[in-house]
Amino acid sequence: MAAGDHWTHGTGKRAPYILSALFACADLLLLWSTVEVARTGLWPWAYCVPPVLMAALWPFLHWERGAGAGRRALSVVFLLTALIGLGIGNGLTGLPLMAVTIVHAVCVFGVGGGVTLSALMTATAIWAHLLAGRELARAVTEAVVVGVFAGWALLTARILLGARRRASETERLLGELTEAHAELRRYAARVRELTVAEERARMSREMHDSVGHYLTVMNLGLENARRFRQTRPDEAWEEVAQVQRLTMEALADTRRWVRALKPLALEGRAGPAAMEELARSFGGTGIEVAFRAHGTRFALAEEAELALYRVLQEGLTNAVRHSGARRVEVVLRADGDQVVLTVTDDGRGADGDALEAGRGLAGLRHRVLALGGRLSAESGPAGGFTLRAEVPVKVEVDA
Repeated sequence: MAAGDHWTHGTGKRAPYILSALFACADLLLLWSTVEVARTGLWPWAYCVPPVLMAALWPFLHWERGAGAGRRALSVVFLLTALIGLGIGNGLTGLPLMAVTIVHAVCVFGVGGGVTLSALMTATAIWAHLLAGRELARAVTEAVVVGVFAGWALLTARILLGARRRASETERLLGELTEAHAELRRYAARVRELTVAEERARMSREMHDSVGHYLTVMNLGLENARRFRQTRPDEAWEEVAQVQRLTMEALADTRRWVRALKPLALEGRAGPAAMEELARSFGGTGIEVAFRAHGTRFALAEEAELALYRVLQEGLTNAVRHSGARRVEVVLRADGDQVVLTVTDDGRGADGDALEAGRGLAGLRHRVLALGGRLSAESGPAGGFTLRAEVPVKVEVDA
C-alpha cells in the first residue's frame, strides 16, 4: 500500500476509513437524539431528515482542495445539514459529528472554512439551548464545551492535513528516488558495457600487433626461401621450417588472445568469476593453472576490475609463451582496504628488471599506479616468476 493510502481511502478523494467509521457512529447518535426530540415535535418525521440526508450524501463527498463547483456545493449542503442536525439534536451527543464535519470543511475549504464552521456550530449550540428555554448559564456552558471541542477538531484536522501532505510528498520523493535509482543502474550498466568494449578494442589492437609481427617475419622468411630455392636450397628449406614454426606460434598466440577476449563477454560474469573463467581457459595450453580466491566480497571500480583482469591475462600469457612453466598458481584475495592478485609460475624466471623490459608489464604498471595501486614483478632465487598487483577496494578514477 502506498504512502498516504491510510488517509486517502485508496482514491485520493474519499474519506479515510477511520472518519467513515466515526461518521457512522455520529449519524446513528444524531438519529437517536432526533427521534427522542421528534416525540414532542410538530412534524415528528421531519427531525429524521438531516441524519438520513447526510448518510445519503456521504459516499459522494470529496476530501481535497480544488474539487469542482458541483462537489463543493455538495459539501456545503452536507455541512448545512449537519448544522441543522446539531441544532435539533443533543449538543453533546453531536460532538463526534462535529469532528467529522470540521475535518471535512478544512479538507475542502481550508482552515478558514473550518474556523467558520466551528463558529457557526458554537452559535448554533447557544441558539438551540435558548430556543428550548434552558437557562443561559447552561447554554453558555455547553457552548463553551462545543467551542473547545471544535477547536480541538480544528487542530486535529490541521495535523491530519499536514500528515497527508507529508505522506504525499514522501510518496513523490520515493517515486523520484526509485526512478533515479533505476536511471543509475542503467547508467552503470552502460558504463560497464562501454568500459568492456574499450578494453576489448585495446586487446584487439594488441592482438593485431602481435599477429601482424608474426605475419611480417613469416613473409620475410618465405621471400628468402623463394630467393634461395635454387642457389642455396638447404637455407631455403630452413627458412620454410622457420616459417612453419612461426605459423604454429602465431596460431597458438591467436588462440590465447581469443580465450582472453571471450570471458569479457560472458553474461553475468564479473570480478572473481571472470578472472576464474580466464584462468580456466588457459588450461588447454599444456600448463596446469590453479585459481584460488579468498574474501572476494569487495567493491571495485570498473577500471580497477579490468586492470586486475589484464594483469592476470598478462601473467598467464607470459607464463605460456616465455617461462616454460608447468604450473601457474593464481591467488585473489581481499586484504584490508585493498585487493591483491598474484600470478606465480614455476618456470625459468626473468633476467633484469621485468617491468622495464616488457612493454606489456610497463603499461600495466602505469595503469595500476593511476588507480592508486602497485604492481611488482620478480623472479625467485630458484626460478619461477611472480606478478603481483594491489589496488584499493574503492577507487575514484579521474576522467
